[in-house]
Amino acid sequence: MRKTLVCLALLLAAPAWPQERPLPDFQRFLQETRKRLQADDVRQSEYVYVETRREQKLDKSGRTTKETLNVYESYPALPGESRWQRQTVKDGQALPAEDLAKQDRERQKKVMEYVRRMERDPAKIRAAQEKKRAEELRDTERAVDDALVVYELKMLGREVVSGYETIAISFTPRQSAKPRTREGKVMKHFAGKAWVSESEYELVRLEAEAIETASFGLGLLARVHKGSKAAFERRKVNGEEWLPARASYTATARVLLLKMLRIGGTSEFSDYRKFTVETETRIGKPGAGH
Repeated sequence: MRKTLVCLALLLAAPAWPQERPLPDFQRFLQETRKRLQADDVRQSEYVYVETRREQKLDKSGRTTKETLNVYESYPALPGESRWQRQTVKDGQALPAEDLAKQDRERQKKVMEYVRRMERDPAKIRAAQEKKRAEELRDTERAVDDALVVYELKMLGREVVSGYETIAISFTPRQSAKPRTREGKVMKHFAGKAWVSESEYELVRLEAEAIETASFGLGLLARVHKGSKAAFERRKVNGEEWLPARASYTATARVLLLKMLRIGGTSEFSDYRKFTVETETRIGKPGAGH
């Protein structure tokens, strides 16, 4: 889902009131924004951070009937793998020291396995890593191309969002669009608005809403119903990089064509710091600021 949201980044809201100064040239603004489009895992690859996840079950009125809380310390991935997430809170309860130690031992085992593979054939492993990175970049570029094919974009005006002066842009799918990627086909079911920093061409906030039912897994795994919503926010961290700050969703979905679910959730990202070999295992208390 993140990649889809990133690909919508060219695309959140403000009324079109008279401007104190001329708005930027829209096509040039989009071109500069596109240059800075980058997947979150690439942006976060050099950082350690805390991710706080809340998941809710909702009733028909949208009220929360149950909430679960899980907190993770997230560390840069070993090449070719996903990020390592060290869970510190499970179902609202802090994990005991022995559970944390077990996670650390399992991680150390993987690290040592990677070191041994590198010692046996470093050239082969590096070549595989470069190939994977190139494929991921190509997939992202194709999805961005599809976003421009799928959406009709309109510049709405200026608005200050989270302290940043932004250009507000609406995005609406063209019914005649024929996307080529999986992400593009999902985009056709969503419309919304985006706020992009006017001075840095970086996404500040994005909101998307399903305007019709969207099917996943050839329609057999899940269907997300009309009215489901997602939002995504970024902040500039330590004056150096725009990184995810918060993601949220509310959705009505049918899973395996049988069970109807009404769910919601948020992920908050905090305590960012550059990763070094000296980085402490404990990187901050859950819930601390960015």
